[in-house]
Amino acid sequence: MKNMIEQNLIKTYENSFKKNWELPALTDYKGDASYTYGELAHEIAKFHLLFSELGIEKGDKISLVGKNHSSWSIIFMATITYGAVIVPILHEFNPESIESIIDHSNSKLVFINKTLWDNLNSDNIKVTSIESPSFKLLKSEEDKTKNIVNSIDTLFQQTYPGSFTKEDIKYPNVDNSEVVCINYTSGTTGFSKGVMLTANNFAANITYAGKLNLLFPGERILAFLPMAHVYGCAFDFLYSLATGVHITLLGVSPTPQNLISALDEVKPNIIITVPLIFEKIYKKKILPIISQPTIKFLLKIKGVDSLILNKIKKSLTKSLGGNFREVIIGGAALSAEVESFFYRMGFPFTVGYGMTECAPLISYDNNKDFIPTSCGSVLKDIMEARIDSEDPENIPGEIQVRGENVMIGYYRNEEATKAAFTDDGWLKTGDLGVMRGNRLFIKGRLKTMILTANGQNIYPEEIESRLNNLPYISDSVVILRENKLVALVYPDKEAVKSDNISAEKLIELMETNKGLLNKVVAKYERLSSIEIMENEFEKTPKKSIKRYLYQ
Repeated sequence: MKNMIEQNLIKTYENSFKKNWELPALTDYKGDASYTYGELAHEIAKFHLLFSELGIEKGDKISLVGKNHSSWSIIFMATITYGAVIVPILHEFNPESIESIIDHSNSKLVFINKTLWDNLNSDNIKVTSIESPSFKLLKSEEDKTKNIVNSIDTLFQQTYPGSFTKEDIKYPNVDNSEVVCINYTSGTTGFSKGVMLTANNFAANITYAGKLNLLFPGERILAFLPMAHVYGCAFDFLYSLATGVHITLLGVSPTPQNLISALDEVKPNIIITVPLIFEKIYKKKILPIISQPTIKFLLKIKGVDSLILNKIKKSLTKSLGGNFREVIIGGAALSAEVESFFYRMGFPFTVGYGMTECAPLISYDNNKDFIPTSCGSVLKDIMEARIDSEDPENIPGEIQVRGENVMIGYYRNEEATKAAFTDDGWLKTGDLGVMRGNRLFIKGRLKTMILTANGQNIYPEEIESRLNNLPYISDSVVILRENKLVALVYPDKEAVKSDNISAEKLIELMETNKGLLNKVVAKYERLSSIEIMENEFEKTPKKSIKRYLYQ
């Protein structure tokens, strides 16, 4: 395995912007903003002048807080192509966490949406802050900063008196070994760790995706995963811009209605998503159809079943824009029931595996090579994986990885960095799995695995995936209490309201659900009770439940 990816990350964008100068680059789905690659390079050049005038130096940190938007994209790209370090902060983080991350990252400059800014204690923000997308000054310790911000257009005209051309795109030398991004893993103050990602980490992900020919110049993608999180950032954004793809930024909540409308309009060539989206589609749209007694019977008849499945597949494909070659699902475990049905239907999907600390990809298979219950093959020539188990093919152990995608550590946190790696340099993922050949099969999280008094290993995610497909259940967390399994359940409020279910009736229905579940799981996996939660579970940017809050 090579020590460094040959393709320089920053030069990749210098070349892409020149090559794809006239192609569309960024469009806001809700809004009028749209940029070609040439116009994107033009805006980036303005920010380079602003950074220079503000005294930003190579390696300085710049925080960026906000939703997916063309302005967000421009600031991110301008920062890394200047030689500074971007600190993307998810807009859903609570105000105290945003303040803490800005402070902990030693940011010299902050770009933030005005609405989010108004929720912060500005006294805790000690650096120059500029509103995005309007780029008005929100706060500065120096009066001259306002004049600098207001005079950038004039300075740009003086710097490029004729017009800004392809030949003017000249980005500094940023070695692939240098840190370009610090991505904080959580919005909970005290738990958040700043993952230091190098240009090489991103370049390796982009190079690998490029070899797969996932997208081609001029094709389209809809970016609806939060780009402040590395999964959406790496593939919806960085890979797409390196390839000459037209990115439409959703910019609004990815509700089923918003997504279906946007997918129908954009008709993307590939869809990158998380399990939650497809689990909702299965539960709301598909399960009611295949649960009908007649359909259930017909699905058992060879030949007839394929006709029904093809009809469902065509309907689903059309609702997702009808133009995609593949759906890539990652960020969390996909329900086994959902995965099994989509595979049986012949739907072109695959499940990948990664983590923020790997920027993010560890394993992937094209949908034609996808094996159910797996999460793909470890990236050839990019990553290596091993299982900390006496029998790696059959007995689950921690998945440990090393390679081009692995972070250099956590920012200003030597203790956490040391704890994240084995003595011989492998990153501890915290995930349990087995590996057959070069293909990974995840069983659960090391921290969430439940060990019962009689020595049985229980993976709560497997039980939860079954629970979440039962009536009137939206989300669940299975915990061990007094050596008995208990399910905490947040009900499907929409379905409960639609069917006029009373609180007393809901309790009865949950008892029924418990009985249905206990019939299909192992004896040691049976639930003793189901407790109904009044409020939604708190979740991470990947929409995974913060389990530690409910133990």
